[in-house]
Amino acid sequence: MTSIEAPILILGGTGTVGSRIASQLASQGIPTLIASRNPPPSSSLSHVNFDWDDPYTWEPIFLSKTNSTEGTTTEPEQAQQSSKPQPAPQPIKSIYLVAPPSLSGDRPMIEFIEFARSRGVHRFILQSASSIEAGGPLMGKVHAYLRELGQRGDVEWGVLRPTWFQQNIAEQPTHKESIRSESKIYSATEDGKIPWVSADDIASVAVRALTGEEAPNTEWMVLGPELLSYDEIAEILTEVLGRKIVHVDLSSAELEKRHARFGMPEEYARMMSAMDTAIKFGAENRTNDVIFSVTGTAPKKFRDYAMSVKDVWETRMEGMGLEGKA
Repeated sequence: MTSIEAPILILGGTGTVGSRIASQLASQGIPTLIASRNPPPSSSLSHVNFDWDDPYTWEPIFLSKTNSTEGTTTEPEQAQQSSKPQPAPQPIKSIYLVAPPSLSGDRPMIEFIEFARSRGVHRFILQSASSIEAGGPLMGKVHAYLRELGQRGDVEWGVLRPTWFQQNIAEQPTHKESIRSESKIYSATEDGKIPWVSADDIASVAVRALTGEEAPNTEWMVLGPELLSYDEIAEILTEVLGRKIVHVDLSSAELEKRHARFGMPEEYARMMSAMDTAIKFGAENRTNDVIFSVTGTAPKKFRDYAMSVKDVWETRMEGMGLEGKA
């Protein structure tokens, strides 16, 4: 790794992967700045407010003094402040890019990349997805854009394309609540298999991409070590929890409606349902050794993750607040 003085910027730094990247960087003594709409509940890391849809939140990231809790100033106050020394530009070593939850999020992402380049940033690492090729929707367009810049020698770049997170089963309300209250897990994948990956392993790969002497300048498919269908996930959960967990296979339309009931926007629900259909036809039936080859550490298996968080799926006896068995 390089000797790093300028901070590494983690967009979406309070999210599933971003928070883990920030934690790993901090544990290595690497200056880190996390950016998100809301600050983390408790963290010693520097934080700045950031909103993809509000370019006024972009500039403070690149100033040496930022304060996410400061309010707006009046015009007289601004005039008075203009005579004071202004914060010096803050160099950013590299940026981890996480897309906003919007199907049109590629536009602000590309605009932000250009904004950051104008502030001297040269390395960008994008979190995309195994199901999205370069030039595809959303992150796919940003992927293609970074690749083009890289081929011209304008940036150092990398794209991580992780498959489905192991953490989804415990953290996404659609899965967590159905396992807890119904002892069921729903999908539209039939017996399609997925190389479920740990967010901790994705973060470890990201840290190497952000800090290595040489940037990846390519894409990395970040896949877990074993192929598991939802039926097999249900079997593992049955063993871990000591009660029968059943996989319920839905049609694509049924899954789309289920996502919508949990508040997912219609377009996004349709896209997520289509991804399950792709899994059914083998789109995720693959694995590789990227995690080990990049980090030198064996990737985590789903059973170990399930054991570590099994309390989140424990049922509770209604009205009593006591744990029980279904």
